[in-house]
Amino acid sequence: MQTLYDSETYSVTHMLANAELDSKTIAGVIKTVQYASGVPTMARHGFEIVDKRAGKEVYLDGSWAELFQQHIMAWQVNTPTQEEVEDTLERYAELAQNPVVVH
Repeated sequence: MQTLYDSETYSVTHMLANAELDSKTIAGVIKTVQYASGVPTMARHGFEIVDKRAGKEVYLDGSWAELFQQHIMAWQVNTPTQEEVEDTLERYAELAQNPVVVH
C-alpha cells in the first residue's frame, strides 16, 4: 500500500496486491508472478479513492485502474495544479458507493 495523494477532500492509495510475492513489480506494468504452488497469477493492483467530504470510497481495479494509472503517468510528465487533480478525483469519486467505515 502506498498513499499517492492526501488532501482535505480526497485520499488516493495504490494497493499492491502481489507486492510481497514479486519484489520486482513496477507500478503501471502488468506482470505474471509465480505462487509457491507454481500457478501463474496476474498482479491485481488497484487504487482506492476516498471522498472525505461524502464519507465514501471507491476501489478501482482492472480497466478502471489502468485508466487512472494513465492519469498518474500524465501528471508525472506535466505537473498538474491541485485543482486539476481534485477535478479528476471528483469524477472518479462519483462512482463511490461504499461508505468509509473505521474498524
